[in-house]
Amino acid sequence: QLQLVESGGGSVQPGGSLRLSCVVSGSADRSTCMGWFRQRAGKEREMVALFSNNSRTSFADSVKGRFTISRDNAKNTLSLQMNGLKAEDTAVYYCAADQRTWTGCPHSDMNYNYWGQGTQVTVSS
Repeated sequence: QLQLVESGGGSVQPGGSLRLSCVVSGSADRSTCMGWFRQRAGKEREMVALFSNNSRTSFADSVKGRFTISRDNAKNTLSLQMNGLKAEDTAVYYCAADQRTWTGCPHSDMNYNYWGQGTQVTVSS
């Protein structure tokens, strides 16, 4: 079992930056895929960024070049650095993890068994 706790959300003006963190407790070292998803108002939850246990990353097209994802195994923490934020980045952001074996980390939220409670990110002038 894993427990995921996010932090770092908040309000920022367009063009600003935020850093989200997700602390994982439990058998964190057994996580094969970890990532950040978001759910905008009235929309389905969507993948933002993924980090595999072999350090491969993937990003949604909408955030490429603006967001970076990193994992600190010593601190059991997954981070999402968000730069150049836009109004359309406003959403509840969730940390997710899975421990099954994947050829590549799946992009669908349906494949992740462990979730944090979510943290609100609001980008507004």
